[in-house]
Parts: sequence; structure tokens; C-alpha cells
Amino acid sequence: MRSYIEKWEKIFGRRKSKRIFVAATRQNIGKTTVSLGLISALSEKFKKIGFIKPVGQRYLLEDGHKIDEDSVLMEHIFKFKFPLHMMSPVAVEKGYTEKFLDGKNKKDAASTILAAFNHVAEDKDLVVIEGTGHAGVGSVFDLSNAAVAKMLGSSVILVSQGGIGNAIDEIMLNKSVFDKMGVKMAGVIVNKVLPAKYEKVNKYVRRGLARLGIPVLGVVPYMKTLDLPTIHDINEDLKMQVLCGEKYLDRQLKQVLVGAMESRAVMNYLVDDCLVITPGNRIDLINLLIKAHTGRFCVPKRIAGIILSGGIAPKRRTYNALKKANIPTLMSDLNTYDVSSKVHDLRVKIKARDINKVKLVMDMIGKYVDIDRVIRCL
Repeated sequence: MRSYIEKWEKIFGRRKSKRIFVAATRQNIGKTTVSLGLISALSEKFKKIGFIKPVGQRYLLEDGHKIDEDSVLMEHIFKFKFPLHMMSPVAVEKGYTEKFLDGKNKKDAASTILAAFNHVAEDKDLVVIEGTGHAGVGSVFDLSNAAVAKMLGSSVILVSQGGIGNAIDEIMLNKSVFDKMGVKMAGVIVNKVLPAKYEKVNKYVRRGLARLGIPVLGVVPYMKTLDLPTIHDINEDLKMQVLCGEKYLDRQLKQVLVGAMESRAVMNYLVDDCLVITPGNRIDLINLLIKAHTGRFCVPKRIAGIILSGGIAPKRRTYNALKKANIPTLMSDLNTYDVSSKVHDLRVKIKARDINKVKLVMDMIGKYVDIDRVIRCL
């Protein structure tokens, strides 16, 4: 790996483009949202921007290529003019690590990344590089975030979870890995700070990191709506059968309710934009939900969707009522508990179809991140 780094440092030594490598202190704290927001905000300062995610773990098949889903998102939003597979050169599929350790991976991943980056970066003023997790992720196959950032001659913006003590500790732990590789940390963006604690965290995390010589580029509040899935997300990730309401799968749910009690009792817990999970033979409850959604119950409630568990399809009359009410209805062969657990554990990722979420991310990063300081730190 070090020979590759030295070789390509010479080639990229007098580079024209600036580079930002977006890493994080852990998974699921907002690398993609920060990358998306930065590209949007920086597009006002840089005319030609490129994007690449060198190592991807969650991928889709696009034209025969394994493409990381974040690269697909960026391509759809920003309409980049280079091939999609160049934005996602290495996909870590199941068994990748074992094959590498067994010496069966003949593909030179480092050279693949470098060639793709060279293509993406050509004639660009700025390239945003999205990493995979914390600084050390990928070390097992010689492609840690720190090593890739070094190889691509990029400085790093580290995204941290909201907080003070733990956040600073994790930032310093990651910084030590980047320092060892000789990678400059441009600064930190503290993300998903609970609104009730925003003022306190904003004050003390800046003070704490200033003592350690680390620039804070932004402190971004937590927005619950970004973590709320749509019925489409649930269907797409959990591979359920859509019975009806295909046109309304973009409804965003705010709460999940398991219909495991008497029907009237369920109604005491029902709120607007609720997803209800119930066995398909609970006709009493399903009919009550239809009445609530269509305003024929004493307290009308807007139903985001229904999941029928146990692989039990409703009778024709009930099905027709669900279809007429425009309630997105999914069916799963799993039991109610397993369906509920999978929905609870669902990791929500922004998709290109989530227009409102995309706009919210752009607005948030533009508002809470000091873009001028980001540029000065490059």
C-alpha cells in the first residue's frame, strides 16, 4: 500500500483540484447527508465538483456494475457527467474479506480506486470523497479510510455524533489514525445534536476541541424526519408483497403500532401517520383502521400504511375496502413479532425519491456549517 501512496503522491503532487474526504467516528451518523449538503453548498463556490465513494458496502446492481447506493443517490441528485461505476470503484460484497485473506482476490483494488479517482477528478475544481465508517474501517484488506485519504491526497472532514465528552474522545481516537498516515484533518462537523441540548453541546464541544487544536466546522441539530422511513423504504428493504396502495408508498410514518390487542384498545394508541402491523385475519381491526382513515370513526386518524403478518391475505371485501381507502398495504410471511423487529431495526437511508429530505439536508448544512471556513481548511 505504501508504494502505491508514494507513486501516486508524485502524480498528484501538483494537483489542481481540492479534495475533501468525509469520514465519521462511527456508522450511521451522517456521512452521506454531510457529503450531500457540502456538495450543494460548495457548488456556489466551485463550478466543477466530482464525487466518489472509493469503498462501498451497501450496493445496487446498475448496468452490470456493483454500485454503492450513496453513489447512486449523488448521481441522481447532482447529475454528474462521468460514468456511475467510476463513482463506486470497489464494492465489498459478502465474503470479500475472506477471499482477500485467502489470497483469492486477484483484483488490485488500490489501482482500481486510483484509476477511478483520476477519471472523476479530471478538470474538477473540487472532489468530495465519501469514506466508509471510522478511520480504520477497511484496514483488514489494506484500504482503511486513512490509507485511502492518504492515497488520494485528501484532507479529512470528520463527522461525529452529537455530544461532548464521548464525541471528543472518539474524534481524538480517529485523529490519531489519520495522523499516523500523515493525513490532515480539516475539521469536524458534529451531527445529530438533540435540539434540547443544542446550545450546551454547541458551546462546550467547540471549547473542548479548540483546546485540542481541532477546528469545528459546524454543529448540526438532529432532525427526526430524516430518520423516519416511508412505506416504500420498508417494502424495498424488507422485500414484502404490496397488496394495494402502490401510488401512496411514499407516505412517511411517524409511529409503529402492533395490533396485538382488542380493536378498540388499539384505537387509544393510534396517531396520524401510523404504521399498523397486524395478522391478516384481524378483520375487526383492519375494518376499524379503514373507518378511522376515511373519517368514519369518532376520532379520524390518517393511516400511513398497514403490514399484514403471517402471510394471511384479507378477504376480497376487506381488500377492496383497503384499496378504495388508498391505504398502502403490505403482506409478509413473517410473524408479527419478527415483522415488528425488522421494521424497528430498519436503517433509513436517504433515496433520490426523498425530495423533501434532500432539500432539508441541503438547507441544514448550508445553515449550520461554516462553508467559508471549510474552504479555508482545504
